[in-house]
Amino acid sequence: MEIDLQVERGKERLDRWLSEQLPDVSRSYIQKLIEQGNLTLNGQICSDKKTKVNQGDRIYLNFPPSEPLAVEAQEIDLDILYEDDSLIIINKPAGLVVHPAPGHESGTLVNALLFHCSDLAGIGGIQRPGIVHRLDKDTTGVLVVAKTDFAQANLQAQLKAKTARREYIAIVHGVPKTEIGIINFPIGRHPVDRKKMAIVPIEKGGREAVTHWQILERIGNYTLMKFRLETGRTHQIRVHTSHLGYPILGDPIYSSDRSIGINLPGQMLHAHRLILEHPVTKEIIEAVAPLPPIFTKVLAALRRKI
Repeated sequence: MEIDLQVERGKERLDRWLSEQLPDVSRSYIQKLIEQGNLTLNGQICSDKKTKVNQGDRIYLNFPPSEPLAVEAQEIDLDILYEDDSLIIINKPAGLVVHPAPGHESGTLVNALLFHCSDLAGIGGIQRPGIVHRLDKDTTGVLVVAKTDFAQANLQAQLKAKTARREYIAIVHGVPKTEIGIINFPIGRHPVDRKKMAIVPIEKGGREAVTHWQILERIGNYTLMKFRLETGRTHQIRVHTSHLGYPILGDPIYSSDRSIGINLPGQMLHAHRLILEHPVTKEIIEAVAPLPPIFTKVLAALRRKI
């Protein structure tokens, strides 16, 4: 698959510019493609990721065919919200890692999908076949997976163009004073702790991150909130809410330990609704994942304390 791009704003590193245009492709993978000679800049092969792009430059980036899949198919139960020949939408439980990685070589969503969808292998890469977007290990809720290359490219384009709508529900510490708001702070890798994300200025490598929020219910010193993602950065909602002083309840990375008397599996963050256009039929699909039992249990406990 080859992508044709034109630079509208110049004087930026090639790999950084590409990562902004292709938010669902990791920067490290983009750098690897460049170094392997899969990119041409104005008709010439360019293998230097530090090359500065200029306004009007034409870039062709080639994604080589997928290598044979080395991930094992495993029979793992899936809560399927929607499925056809082009895509599958699942309700991901807490604790399920999306794709294999060091420390999680098996028992992932990808392992389960390969067992359920026999023709998924090779779609979009060795370790992440069909994955269009991801949810953190302990974040629950709606996640869409493509079954064809066409569907994957189409769905990723919808996310980039912001035509696909992703809504989350979370319980946060603290109580915002207003009912609605927008958080617009760029996010990048934490400068010290590389396992974390942080608010990082654009000029220092941060990427635009925009989160819309709305209060659903104030519960004592906690708040039930709804979020809509305009961008999809790693840990975006978790970083944004923590930065404002309203960290998500149970977040092991971005929240201090404030026990409520219930053993939490992780952050109380749930991907509640996903609205997208079907890649083939153009039908609008709305998938809704009900709140998991632990979420409703926590809400009931907090309400009893008021």
